[in-house]
Amino acid sequence: MSEETTPKVTASLSSLGFAGHEFARASLDACVKCTICETQCPVSAVTPLFTGPKFVGPQAERFRNGESVDHSLDYCSSCGTCTLVCPQGVQIAELNSQARAVMKADHMPLRDRLIGQTVLMGTVMTPVAPIARAALKNKPIRKVMQAVVGVHENAPMPPAQSQTFESWFRKRPAPAGPFPRGTLVFFHGCAGGYFEVETSKKSVEVLEHLGYQVLVPKQGCCGLAQQSNGLFDGATKDVLKLCDDLRSAGKDLTIISSSGSCTGMLKHEAHEIMGVDDERLKDVGTRIRDIMEFLLELHDAGELPTDFARIEMTVPYHAPCQLKSQGIGKPALEVLRLIPGLTVVDSNATCCGIAGTYGLKKEKYEIAQAVGKPLFDMVKATNPDLALCDTETCRWQISQSSGVRTEHPIWMIHKAYGLS
Repeated sequence: MSEETTPKVTASLSSLGFAGHEFARASLDACVKCTICETQCPVSAVTPLFTGPKFVGPQAERFRNGESVDHSLDYCSSCGTCTLVCPQGVQIAELNSQARAVMKADHMPLRDRLIGQTVLMGTVMTPVAPIARAALKNKPIRKVMQAVVGVHENAPMPPAQSQTFESWFRKRPAPAGPFPRGTLVFFHGCAGGYFEVETSKKSVEVLEHLGYQVLVPKQGCCGLAQQSNGLFDGATKDVLKLCDDLRSAGKDLTIISSSGSCTGMLKHEAHEIMGVDDERLKDVGTRIRDIMEFLLELHDAGELPTDFARIEMTVPYHAPCQLKSQGIGKPALEVLRLIPGLTVVDSNATCCGIAGTYGLKKEKYEIAQAVGKPLFDMVKATNPDLALCDTETCRWQISQSSGVRTEHPIWMIHKAYGLS
């Protein structure tokens, strides 16, 4: 298909319109029905409610025109494992996400609209953080939430903080410099701005320790939570607004993020799932790096100081689905193994089960728990006190379901540099 006939998300073709366009399904004819995706799918392995990625994806796609013929499609978690393992390059997870968005368009549940409003949640919870934390741990309140909203009473909730990252960054004493390494832009994401504030702080402090000036422009949501719930048009507006925000800090600067999920949204998901074809997204997507990916690039170039303090510890590490979907390997694993005394054990688990907001939903909670159980058992057996993982909702899932405190790998780097 020529560039002139390739559909783009414009005023005349919305992101939801793209999901029903034949170009979005261009890879399905490469499917040879080998069923590798079926054998690797973590959801169909634990429940008969999902008939499998091939059946609801390339196979069903041939019989639908923007509307799913099999509503078990809604039980796909969009973890992306099927796309990763497909030897033919079929974009199975993307096909399924697009078909589900079309399927839900005329009857979008209120819950799925609400849980995509991450900035709103953070804005409301931060001023009353102690009350919000207590309320979300209160069993009667959680039972009401499950009955009224549809969020499972035992699902992990974002941990409200009394100070946002932006507030901390603005009020702290600014480092005087010099900055021999130049300037970087930091993208913290909604969770890093409101709920995982300490991870964002430690990320900035490590980058400054390495000799970089760090700029943090005012920034909004990437739209990932809306996209994963089928709200493509709202997600498209958010991701393009975010691109404008990040570009305002400097058009040639590398962008660093400690939010692996949001990084994936900017790198490829907004384009591959929603069809966003915009120069602003292309620019940001090519300049953004996951923070551990960036540190590994520095090490490979001989530019990462490795004067790490010795840390005698064995710690489990889980690479999230959204990190693996970026095709960058497991950079955290390689960087962490540079720390003397630290033994890092790869979970090799396919998925923790949470899949963004999937495992929060009352009808999918038990499925998410079954998907993640091998990981939870491995984490508890390896170190009952600490685990490491790159993305926020996965950390909350592992912490809640295993009882093991789970932090971003940058916490360990921060400690090894003597910063904490």
